[in-house]
Amino acid sequence: MNAAAPVEREVALPHLRLRALVWGNDNAPPLLALHGWLDNAGSFARLAPLLAAEHRVIALELPGHGHSEHLPPGMQYHFIDYVRTVLAAADLLGLTRYDLLGHSLGAGVASLVAAAAPERIARLLLIEGLGPIADDGQHTLRRFRDALASTATGRSLRSFSSVELAIAARTMASGLPADQARPIVERGLRHTDAGWHWRSDPRLNRPSALRSPEAQIHALLRGIEAPTALLLSQPDTPYLPGAQMQARAACVTNIAVTHMDGGHHLHLEHPGAVASWARCHLA
Repeated sequence: MNAAAPVEREVALPHLRLRALVWGNDNAPPLLALHGWLDNAGSFARLAPLLAAEHRVIALELPGHGHSEHLPPGMQYHFIDYVRTVLAAADLLGLTRYDLLGHSLGAGVASLVAAAAPERIARLLLIEGLGPIADDGQHTLRRFRDALASTATGRSLRSFSSVELAIAARTMASGLPADQARPIVERGLRHTDAGWHWRSDPRLNRPSALRSPEAQIHALLRGIEAPTALLLSQPDTPYLPGAQMQARAACVTNIAVTHMDGGHHLHLEHPGAVASWARCHLA
């Protein structure tokens, strides 16, 4: 198999069909990769080929993202359900023990997967995330009310006359340069007679009604047993303050924390350097 050419894979759960892109040889050690919020498997398009000589990189698309199915009408997306979904998908993929890589939302999910099933995770690699976003209590009631009053609006309802305009919109919204946004955007679009539309479920844009307190997240992170590597951008991403990340990292028994100059999508910005970091910790 050509490491640069990913293969599409369907993961059919009893209630939901997920999709994945797979790089590398089927007999190589598996590395399950989880993308960030409103991203998709294209997030790993630059990094995965660099790791595929030694690993079978399986970039799983979370429910509502990329080419994976959306949840049924009337249901909402909850963080803990992503954890259950990843564990179930790993079962269907035949992964009894595997390395786990996550970025942003995917790093938060990967953290709790490792805490939930420590016997299954050989090594844990996290880019820009360790556990889910927490609640310090200051805005709990306002967020709760806003979430329950919210309707799905935002990027998934937009249409574009070209892929280039969609890339420009993603760049404007996120600050991600166009060349780095391209693999995510191209995979995240579908074409109709009316133009190009986002594939992602509009309900992903709804705010979370409840978040876990920081103390609860610390308790969960203490359940991680796998050797863990955490890669953080510098300067800090605003919602990943350095003091909070340091306190969370202190909960993990065997963790190596590395900082790299760049933005939130380090694996798209510096794929070679991130691949070297990953290979070091996967060796």
